[in-house]
Amino acid sequence: MYAIVRAGGRQEKVAVDEVLTVDKLTGEVGSTVTFPAVLVVDGENVVSGSADLARYEVTAEILGAVKGPKINIMHYRNKTGYKRRMGHRQPYTEVKITGIQAGK
Repeated sequence: MYAIVRAGGRQEKVAVDEVLTVDKLTGEVGSTVTFPAVLVVDGENVVSGSADLARYEVTAEILGAVKGPKINIMHYRNKTGYKRRMGHRQPYTEVKITGIQAGK
């Protein structure tokens, strides 16, 4: 069984016990978060209707904060001696999917 969830403006394919990196979430390590399901596939059964998807709940546990790869940004203007170098590392949150269940 797997599900497609909406997490941080993107859609991710998740299964139970899978570790996923999403955009930074508020919450402490060990707390539980829920993601809205966009599609649920259980063997031969595919659930995609909005009324049916409202019953499904994808829960995850926050494992901690991580940073993405370093991105180097270079500003340069020709013939003026102007050079500036900056870097950026995007903050992410690692979560572990703990369950995909139909509730309600």
